[in-house]
Amino acid sequence: MKKILPLILGLAALFACTPVQNEQTKEKHASEVIEKIEIVNNGNVNFDDYFKNKTMRLDYYHTGNSETEHFATDKVLSDGKWYGSKTLLVDELELGYFFLEVIDQETKTLIYSRGFSSIFGEWQTTPEAQKEWGTFHESVRFPWPLKPVTVRISKRDGQNKFQPIWTYNIDPSSRQVNPADINHIEEVIAIHESGDPNKKLDIVLLGDGYTKEEMGKFILDAKRMTEYLLNAEPYKSRKDDINVWAVKTPSQVSGVLRPHPEIHKRTALSAHYSSFDSERYVLSYDNRTIRNIASAAPYEFTSILVNEKTYGGGGIYKLYTTLAVDNKFAEYLMIHEMGHHLADLADEYYSSSTAYEAPTIDVEPYEVNVTALLDKENLKWKHLVEEETPIPTPWNKEEFDKFSYAVQKERKELRAQRVEESVMEEFFMNAHNKQDTFFSQEQFKDKIGAFEGAKYNQYGLYRSQLDCIMFTRHTVHCKVCQYGISQVIDQYSK
Repeated sequence: MKKILPLILGLAALFACTPVQNEQTKEKHASEVIEKIEIVNNGNVNFDDYFKNKTMRLDYYHTGNSETEHFATDKVLSDGKWYGSKTLLVDELELGYFFLEVIDQETKTLIYSRGFSSIFGEWQTTPEAQKEWGTFHESVRFPWPLKPVTVRISKRDGQNKFQPIWTYNIDPSSRQVNPADINHIEEVIAIHESGDPNKKLDIVLLGDGYTKEEMGKFILDAKRMTEYLLNAEPYKSRKDDINVWAVKTPSQVSGVLRPHPEIHKRTALSAHYSSFDSERYVLSYDNRTIRNIASAAPYEFTSILVNEKTYGGGGIYKLYTTLAVDNKFAEYLMIHEMGHHLADLADEYYSSSTAYEAPTIDVEPYEVNVTALLDKENLKWKHLVEEETPIPTPWNKEEFDKFSYAVQKERKELRAQRVEESVMEEFFMNAHNKQDTFFSQEQFKDKIGAFEGAKYNQYGLYRSQLDCIMFTRHTVHCKVCQYGISQVIDQYSK
């Protein structure tokens, strides 16, 4: 990594123009292009007035450590036909840790925007980022502009407000922009087709660790995972607004890289366990390959099915999900990780070890399903709370915490012993059943309220319901999470 760092920083300097105005951001992004732009028209526009029916993809490198970050453009190229919404072009949900805006240079009109998160954004919060620099390849996608545009990327500050950290000017007629489409040879299968992709939310399923001979298994797994998802609310009620596609992506070997047990493999999408040194966290850093293959099908959201039995997965908003398809909890993984990826739902558990450092709780979280309860009179989901439900909502937290931490301790010991996955599955099922017994005794178990303990914090953050798939290994989203998911489906299907 150190050998390529000078090249990356050199590229970042090449695209630098003007410093940022905000002093805190200036310190962290002093060498980046941050052009101050006053947007004149901030609303949805007529698609045909500003775009052609084609997708532009801006690839770039995101480099830095826990204190600083830099951007360097890789390529601007075609990602095929535009399959996204042609009516809801401006993102009013404003989810994600980063925010993309595409601005018409001549009129200063905001013509497209979307929130997103990234691997770099997560990595920057890990202890590793305090010791060394990291570089990640990233992409943003938007309709192909007819005229020159400015792409602006913003990031949440300490108050969860978006602040610009990079701008980049694109002239679609420039020699540096490649309008050629990929000549796809991958086979695309319609798993669940409801209609015109421009009027539907489109999910693409990719497979990693499946050999050519296992492509039949991949399609069966894709159908099974889709069934899991579409049988869960709110997807079940909204299945006519969703398309699901699968792209065959054979690897030369079966299974994927698992560094902790020293199982080493190289596969088509480079998915691997042990991301950020968390044994169960499955990611791939090969963004370019994933994007190229995913573009064979219409998509806004991506799920990578991992041909493994060992429990593991991950989900990043607007990037992708991963999940081990042969694990006993594959249904949970499919639904839980899609909650992160599709609606930016926060994890609600707080006793599991993670690679993140607990934040100081002095601002309201931006995720729709957790709150710091700084203003309980204006609870973000108050429209779903019954008048007789107290806020904060009492529950037997102390007893549950003792049980939960004991589970985590035993889990860690079993992992260290490298027991068979069937032993781990039985262990998880026993814990799952005990949780059911515990929750059945709670007075407000079916009510929407504010239950303390969420987003890796034992105290100070609150979840909306006692139990939810974002809290335990159950397969049901609470009403607040369902509401958040439905808002995203609306964004791509109306």
